[in-house]
Amino acid sequence: MKRSFRGFGAILIGISVMVFYGYTLGQESQTLRAVEIGRKWGFLNEEGQIVIQPQFDAVGTFSEGLAEVRVGKKWGYIDNAGIIAIHLQFDAARTFSEGLAEVKVGNKWGYIDSMGRIVIRPQFDDIRKFSEGLAEVRVGSKWGFINGKGGIAVKPQFDGSFRFFDGMAMVNVGGIPDRKYTLVRGGKWGYIDKTGKYAISPRFDYVMDFSEELAAVKVSNKWGYVDKTGKAVIRPQFEDARNFSAGLAEVRIGKRWILIDRTGKYVRFSDIEKEQKEQKKEKTSTDEAD
Repeated sequence: MKRSFRGFGAILIGISVMVFYGYTLGQESQTLRAVEIGRKWGFLNEEGQIVIQPQFDAVGTFSEGLAEVRVGKKWGYIDNAGIIAIHLQFDAARTFSEGLAEVKVGNKWGYIDSMGRIVIRPQFDDIRKFSEGLAEVRVGSKWGFINGKGGIAVKPQFDGSFRFFDGMAMVNVGGIPDRKYTLVRGGKWGYIDKTGKYAISPRFDYVMDFSEELAAVKVSNKWGYVDKTGKAVIRPQFEDARNFSAGLAEVRIGKRWILIDRTGKYVRFSDIEKEQKEQKKEKTSTDEAD
């Protein structure tokens, strides 16, 4: 999503400052944030110093050392010193991932490398970032996957899809794509492997990425967890659920967020609930003081 961001962010003495964007310079992790001054966009460092003068009509985010920028109607890329690294020539551009970036020429999408060379010619109706060596592409209303050379790895056949993660990708069958084909309503979700074969057949109302060998899945308005064979490890019983991390996952029962282990056993209140309790306590104290 491109940022010509007007109307968002904090406005301080006529300056609009946007969300932080990170990039890596050598071994040192830097953070830049987009700033708008006089209807032109540039970047600030963490100390609030302008490191790239506002000169662009719109900007994107830094990724792999480059950021998308627009002047007039054309997009290109700058390096972290603000120097044009890839000539402004594209009708749309997105961030880099695995050495490739999505660019639009006319009404078709393809990929370039960090030198600006076309690696996969613009030929798709929409595309997404590479993940684990494969990227989602849309032809008409159907999504499939290509490899790094542009060859079809999984033919476009799904009504919705998401990136490969941990060797599996989420796909939708029978859903109705929205006008931009980025989301789908209805249908069923399952998982495919990198050959395009179903690892878990589409039978869930919604799904999430696998994390620590388990994935949250939604069935009849309740969330539970399955393993990579599709077996229910924790039965659907929660109003909401999140990925496992360090052996624990946050789940919601009613309005209450708790932490569970990989067997579904309750462990303790989650940090989310603790934070909500603290905020409520602070608000009560403030109201009483008033």
